[in-house]
Amino acid sequence: MSSIPATSLLRRRLHHSSTSNGIRRILSTPTRARASRSLSTFSSYEYPNRTEAPEVTRTIAKEVGDKVLERGSPLTPETVHARGADDDDRFDDLGRLSAQDRLATKSKLPPLNTTLSGATAIEPTAPAYIPVLSSHDKLKVPTTEITCLANGMRVVSQETYGQVSTVGVVADVGSRHEPQWGVAHLWELVAFGATQRHSSGLEIQELLQDWGGTRFVNTGREQSLVCIDILRPNVEKAVQLLQAVLLEPKFLPEEVEDAKRTMEFQSLDLPPELQMEEALQTAAYGLDQQLGKPHYCPMEHLSTLNADVLRNFWNHNVLAHPQDIVIGGAGIGHEQLVDLTLQYFGDWPSAAVDSKSAQQSVRTKPSLYRGGQCFLEKPSSDGFTRVALAFELDGWHSEDLVPTCVLQTLLGGGNSFSAGGPGKGMYSRLYRQVLNRYQWAESAEAFTSIHAESGLWGITGSSQPKHSRDVIHVLADHLARLSMELVTDEELDRARNMLKCNVLTQLESRLVLFEDLGRQVLTYGHREDMDTTCRKIDAVTKEDLQELARKAIQKPPTLAAVGEGLDKSNIPSQEEVARWFQGI
Repeated sequence: MSSIPATSLLRRRLHHSSTSNGIRRILSTPTRARASRSLSTFSSYEYPNRTEAPEVTRTIAKEVGDKVLERGSPLTPETVHARGADDDDRFDDLGRLSAQDRLATKSKLPPLNTTLSGATAIEPTAPAYIPVLSSHDKLKVPTTEITCLANGMRVVSQETYGQVSTVGVVADVGSRHEPQWGVAHLWELVAFGATQRHSSGLEIQELLQDWGGTRFVNTGREQSLVCIDILRPNVEKAVQLLQAVLLEPKFLPEEVEDAKRTMEFQSLDLPPELQMEEALQTAAYGLDQQLGKPHYCPMEHLSTLNADVLRNFWNHNVLAHPQDIVIGGAGIGHEQLVDLTLQYFGDWPSAAVDSKSAQQSVRTKPSLYRGGQCFLEKPSSDGFTRVALAFELDGWHSEDLVPTCVLQTLLGGGNSFSAGGPGKGMYSRLYRQVLNRYQWAESAEAFTSIHAESGLWGITGSSQPKHSRDVIHVLADHLARLSMELVTDEELDRARNMLKCNVLTQLESRLVLFEDLGRQVLTYGHREDMDTTCRKIDAVTKEDLQELARKAIQKPPTLAAVGEGLDKSNIPSQEEVARWFQGI
């Protein structure tokens, strides 16, 4: 007796009981007749929610011809021939109107050659501000151009030959420079508020909508960014608005109070990942140093913020330092951007308030890495405990910057569940050797946090609280192995290719290009071309990665955790973790 797979038996049982018996019991005679013709193709295994067989219709292409069926009509010869003279009634696709209603509706529609009031005719020639469409061999290859103005400001731009431009400002000011916690975060929320020429932020928002633009603001620990993405004809209006936002802000008390309420809500609902980042910086550098201060204002410090504090911060750190400002543009000619900058920002020193420059001290004070631990007992909505283990690396000007990025890409990682297709690091080391191996590991991901004088490199992970110690053991093991064993050629090639792919793909975005232009010029004084960057990535060797990891683990580790159950049984101390790496 031949064996039959269980799935085949299930299909036969469902087909027999739901189709044959069910149809005989509850369906009408016409329906049974139609169903009997389709029994060969219908089963309730394939259509589990159907109580009758689907109606299967067939027709031949030549019977349809060039006729267009009504939306939702079954494709049968009868429906095709029944349309008759009403084939041109496209406004009644569902066939819900009577013949009289269709005629009445058609009589109210204007003819197609009607002239619309207020419409602008398409001119035969494009306006001067729109780049001429030409083949790529006739266009100049876009390059980065930089100009330094007399007041110390720098202007950087790169053409994209598009119809939309991004212009903005990158400033050397961040949360490390604030006298009171949360001032930089407060400015991020009121940046496009009232100015000397605009009564409120709502007025600015309406102007941007009229101009076809949108604005972006971001503050970090060291740099801040404000930009406008706008239709190319309105670039000058955008630069003029940036002048008002940067040089003429009012910082109205009512707008500041609204922003503080927003900060309060954000503090109550700060994602665990951001809490982890804050804890990691505090553990690595300490609250008494600039890099160890929190970027997001703690709830208990909101009462210390007001309009005067924000105004003093802005006057001291921005208006008094035009040399720490970069005007950037992506998708705009360099000469045009320089002219606009001279027109609206050329007299910046005379527009700035008296900042008592003789009494000013150096704004950026170097922070020394210490290493340590910071545990935040804050239950998360998903019930997971998040941990991070990190070591110090050098800052932005280090020769190890590119190898650090390659090593981060090689480790990769992410969440245990990842929706989507390939190309997201599923073959990185942390995915293959952690997430795919340990069922209790909910996430594992490498990270870097680079600053001017120092940086952090490590791995974060999450799990149920009872497995937090296991996660830290696994993370420490992988960091130690990098210092003792060479990575494989396959891993290195994959990491280098993926890093180049990520960098080049992101730079296809106009906003990312603007940010890269501004931040590189502000940090290095120039922008490195992509050919040079790719050559540096290709030059990284296995020995470079091993030496980088070996130097890193010689320093004290930094340990941070956010979640619940952070006792000694679940989380090892920083001193215990440091002993794990002794002798390596």
